[in-house]
This record gives sequence, C-alpha cells and structure tokens, in this order.
Amino acid sequence: MAGTLFDGVVETDYGQFDLLWCDAMGFDGDFDRFFAEQVNSLVGAGDPDGVYVHFGRRSGGSYVRIEPRGGEPPLEDEWEDIVEVPISVPAGAELRWESRAGDTSGPLGPLPVGTCRVRVCARGRDNRHDGEFADVTVDFYLIQMWAAPDAIIRVGSADAEYWHKEIGGRR
Repeated sequence: MAGTLFDGVVETDYGQFDLLWCDAMGFDGDFDRFFAEQVNSLVGAGDPDGVYVHFGRRSGGSYVRIEPRGGEPPLEDEWEDIVEVPISVPAGAELRWESRAGDTSGPLGPLPVGTCRVRVCARGRDNRHDGEFADVTVDFYLIQMWAAPDAIIRVGSADAEYWHKEIGGRR
C-alpha cells in the first residue's frame, strides 16, 4: 500500500462513514454488532465486511484523508481524538468508502490480506453544534491503515519457546 487513497471533503448524513471491502451496505444502525467487544464508540470494527466511522457532524461536508502506511505511524499532537481498531482482511479485498446508505461512495484500491490496523484521528468533532449547517468544513479526519500481523514480543519460558517453534514454525 502506497500513496494517499483519498483526500477531500465527504458529504455525509447522520455522521456515517464506512470503509468496506465486501458487497455489504455498511452501518445499519446495529451498534451492538459493529462495536462488539470494543471499548471505543467512534470506530466500529465488529462487522467482518467493513469499518464504521462515526463523524461528529450529523450532516454536511467533513474533510477526510485516507492513507496506507508501511508500518505504525507516529502519533501527532494536532488530533483531539485517536482510536485504533484491528481488522481482518480476506483475500482479494478491494477497499471502498461509502456514506450513509451509499449516498456517496468511491473506490480506494486493494488492501493487504490478513490482520491490519486502522487508526482514525479526528479534530473538530465538537464544532458540530456551531457548524451543523455551515457551508464550511468543521471536522477533520485522518484514517491510516497498515499491516499488523501478530507478533512475539518476548519469550522467557522454555514452554513458550517450544510452542512457538512447534506450531509457529509450521507457517
């Protein structure tokens, strides 16, 4: 994955923005399913077909930049809110974005197969109160993605070393 996948203003309704890699419709209002086993409530990755991002602004234009990364990017101070979620990408997945009910959408390109990490950075979410019907953009989002397979951080026991070699060595 290289280059910026999207950089522009997205018109949304109900603050709904989806990243999808299957023929799914995106967020359907089922918060329990999209946020299953998660502690955050801004980026739902519980559905196997995509990720739901809840924008602060109910409707209107929100600035979005989507960029793939070769590894974990540094955290930048300009962002007020930052959430990360893991996703599992099936073979042949083609990423696309979509606003509520597919009102606006566009292709983004292929994703690496396997476990990936999605980081959503946001600022201006509280501006929705003053800018809900403003003609200018009041909230900004940076969505970053990178391959993040499982990792062995430390091996201190002989038992763990054995199993890593026995099972992990098969792959």
